[in-house]
Amino acid sequence: MPHITVPPGRDPLIHVWTALAPPLTSAAGAYSQAVYEYSSLSLREFEAARITMARINDCALCLDWRTARDVPSRGAAPDEVPESFYAAVGSPDPTGLTERERLAAEFAERYATDHRNMDADLWARLHAAYTDDELVDLALCVGSWLALGRFNQVFDIDGACRVPAHATAGATATAGATATAGAATAAGAAPAPGPRE
Repeated sequence: MPHITVPPGRDPLIHVWTALAPPLTSAAGAYSQAVYEYSSLSLREFEAARITMARINDCALCLDWRTARDVPSRGAAPDEVPESFYAAVGSPDPTGLTERERLAAEFAERYATDHRNMDADLWARLHAAYTDDELVDLALCVGSWLALGRFNQVFDIDGACRVPAHATAGATATAGATATAGAATAAGAAPAPGPRE
């Protein structure tokens, strides 16, 4: 049950992201849009970090989200990242993942669950694989998924896991899964995707 008052017949998540605190929710949508539209990480590196955060945030629909499929603007074929990739991320046997993909997942996990113990060994491995620019990119992506995914969980509005942008922004956004009736498009299919894991 949502931890905010939702008018009868309104989707809780849609209500929060379109009717409440518009200056901040629209800014959060713009941040999420930037993550999906402008990250310089490869799609697989991006997805390794994103699926790790979806698991940590425990969002069932976000676990089903596939950026290649759900964000056409990423320019990937819908099945470019196979399901075996998602199974390998975070598994004891990460066969088929590159060092950068494994590090993206490890970074996301440590950022979310053990940020005060990101030790010199981790940073040495990260710096051996990524530029400083790429590390900032990765951290901003992970930070958005952590903050916005948990926001939806805290208010218990993540059931549909979609977030449309404010009408003043002129676009529909989503929060990690396909938008349903009442939202304009599938996640990422709109010109301005919004908060999602």
